[in-house]
Amino acid sequence: MRSTRVSISGIPYAHLKSRGDVAAPARWTEEVKRQTAHLPKVVHPCVVRVTFRLPPEKFPKDHPYGSDLDNLLKRFFDALIETVFSDAAGKDGIVVSIEATKVRVGHSGEAGADLEIIEIEKVNPERA
Repeated sequence: MRSTRVSISGIPYAHLKSRGDVAAPARWTEEVKRQTAHLPKVVHPCVVRVTFRLPPEKFPKDHPYGSDLDNLLKRFFDALIETVFSDAAGKDGIVVSIEATKVRVGHSGEAGADLEIIEIEKVNPERA
């Protein structure tokens, strides 16, 4: 099994914004791509563990638990499709298990995501 770990700096975003800094989600996507471009390509089934480190402004009074985890994952995986999963048949379909967490950090300078990808034994898709 091969394991790859990286900490990605930047403020995680889930989807498009209709007000405020509407370019911020695209910047996050570009940061994920830039900071994972050097990682080895994943071509075997894998387990992904990710912890999103969210700054206080991601926990407004009307949304006290922070950004939706499923939406954070969608944008994040869309970026990884262009880097670590780019050579995989089915792109991020190669992921067989996900462990995802979001935590609050003290300020935006601590924001980002901690990513671990663990490649597991090659699975014969005809037997799975």
